[in-house]
Amino acid sequence: MIFSQEKNKLLDSIFLLRENSKNPSLSKEERIDYAEKAVQLSLKIKSDSTVLKSERNLSYVYLLTGEYDLFRDATLKNLLFAKKLNDSSAIATSSSNLGFYYYQIDDNISESYGYYLQALKYYDALNILNEKAAVLTALATIQDDEKDYLGSEQNAIEALKIINSLDAYKTQNIDKYYAYNLLGLVSLKLENYEQSIDYHNQALEVTKIIDDGESKALQSLNNLAFAYREKGDLDKSLEIFVELLQNDELKENDITFYALILSNYAFTKFLKGNYNYKSLENDFQRALKIADSIDDSYTKLAASIDLAKFYKANDKLGAALKYSKKSYRISKDIPINDLLLESMLLLSDLTKGEESKKYLNEHIKLSDSLLKVERAVRNKFARIEYETDQLEAENEQISKENFYLLILSAGLLLTAVLVYLVISQRAKNRKLKLIQVQQKANEDIYNLMLSQQDKVDEARTLEKKRISEELHDGVLGRLFGTRLSLDSINFKDGKEAMVTRASYIDQLKTIEEDIRKISHELNTDFVSGSGFMDIVSELIENQTQAYGLTYKFDYTDDISWDFVSNKTKINIYRIIQESMQNIYKHANAKAIKISISIEKNVICLEIIDDGEGFDTSKSKKGIGLKNMTSRVDEINGKITFTSQSGNGTTVNVKIPYNNQSRHDMS
Repeated sequence: MIFSQEKNKLLDSIFLLRENSKNPSLSKEERIDYAEKAVQLSLKIKSDSTVLKSERNLSYVYLLTGEYDLFRDATLKNLLFAKKLNDSSAIATSSSNLGFYYYQIDDNISESYGYYLQALKYYDALNILNEKAAVLTALATIQDDEKDYLGSEQNAIEALKIINSLDAYKTQNIDKYYAYNLLGLVSLKLENYEQSIDYHNQALEVTKIIDDGESKALQSLNNLAFAYREKGDLDKSLEIFVELLQNDELKENDITFYALILSNYAFTKFLKGNYNYKSLENDFQRALKIADSIDDSYTKLAASIDLAKFYKANDKLGAALKYSKKSYRISKDIPINDLLLESMLLLSDLTKGEESKKYLNEHIKLSDSLLKVERAVRNKFARIEYETDQLEAENEQISKENFYLLILSAGLLLTAVLVYLVISQRAKNRKLKLIQVQQKANEDIYNLMLSQQDKVDEARTLEKKRISEELHDGVLGRLFGTRLSLDSINFKDGKEAMVTRASYIDQLKTIEEDIRKISHELNTDFVSGSGFMDIVSELIENQTQAYGLTYKFDYTDDISWDFVSNKTKINIYRIIQESMQNIYKHANAKAIKISISIEKNVICLEIIDDGEGFDTSKSKKGIGLKNMTSRVDEINGKITFTSQSGNGTTVNVKIPYNNQSRHDMS
């Protein structure tokens, strides 16, 4: 058993070996050695996912270093391992890699198409859309090669739709270029010239934002010029070919492509007519000479067959025959069947007798053979899709059986969980009932406290009034009389007597003012209801401090809370308390604003928060909202909730205010 610390060291070593294997500056042998060592270390830690990653890295190194047979064998091994692990993503990747191998390296179209199709099914199921688009483009390319143009167009369009629907990803623009370019080529073969031109123009736009965009732009311009030529717009085609030929970098960096464009330009000029024979012949010969010098078979073939048509049209039959035979030989060696058929037709026209008949029969035989092959390929594609679907159906049936078994197990587990939940819920209900009883008791106690407070306040007020009257009518009157007497005595002789009397008089004045002040304060009643507002203020301050909220509390002094029933005050208190609890639990707010006002004999309570808000049409079933609504109904009020997700919540409560028994206490 490998301990955690040792395992981590091995994982670090595996990662380093993989990274070294990707280093292009190392030799082929060194890179393969690093990748193989990574696999060996992965086997030691006995982690299937790590082994699979290292094996996939090894196969990739084989590909990069040109060991194609080893790449194929390693990828087939990875596919089997991925299926054993039921790793859908790895199955898709290995299938796609094998599709690439059989198309690009082994030239086995059937195998390539089958593996790509398998990869498509998995990428589609996994919803890995960028890879799905890449596989669709690969399938469309194979279909184009095999002349299934409608199928190719369908898959390429689907790939393009997926690419355009996705957010930006690493290869998005290059994938888009290949899809547009392929659609341009396929549309041309379907003789949808305007569509072909449009797709090539869009491909040309994409080349402005991709790596190696300049070289791909040159290819798109050549394709565009070819599409204009096939459409019959020879002037536009020539304009583009001239633009390409004036590109100095093209001649320096890709002489093969330059020769092909020169041949295309010359042939387009030939098709237009009204040309200088010698100048045009020189262009054809120069293109062929460049192709011969670099031994580029495709350009030699294109230039030879174009020259043959040019000479034939100008009655240079010997030269036409010479280049027709040359194109015939090259097209057989490559082989390119379309140009081989053209060469056969030219030769049947340029020769006579049995030789002409031979080329014509050969043309007919090859055409029929190619037609059969095309049909066979389409049938083969259909068969591959059918077999893939059949295999998928079998796998789906197995998955269903496993799913039913899983459902049965889950059902038994769910039953056990439900029994537990029922028992647990009953216990919670008992606890909730106890809490509700305690809450009712608390409300009764609070009601009693308020009632007792009212009685104490009433007794205090009566006592203050009595003392006030006693001070005002008794003590203050007598003191006033004494002051008057002392004031009259002040007219008697004797300086010392006068000073003494004056001192007494001042003291009496001070006592009089003090008593008058005390009398006035005792006779002034407390602000009506200030006790209830103090209770509410304390509640808001304590709750907001506990919940970490900032608050603003505004209230009016125009409400005489002494004449508001205790039931109403308790419910107002509880509504504010419940609302603040809801804000803390659900709103994720930072600040609240509470105001109490009176409008048209209605007490208005408004509570506003800056939280996340909620959908009022969906969230009215909460216990907190139900409790608040129930409390308002008990005091014949109305409550409304105004909220939208992300815009906070406003609670408005309106309660009837009856002040019929208030009397003046001044």
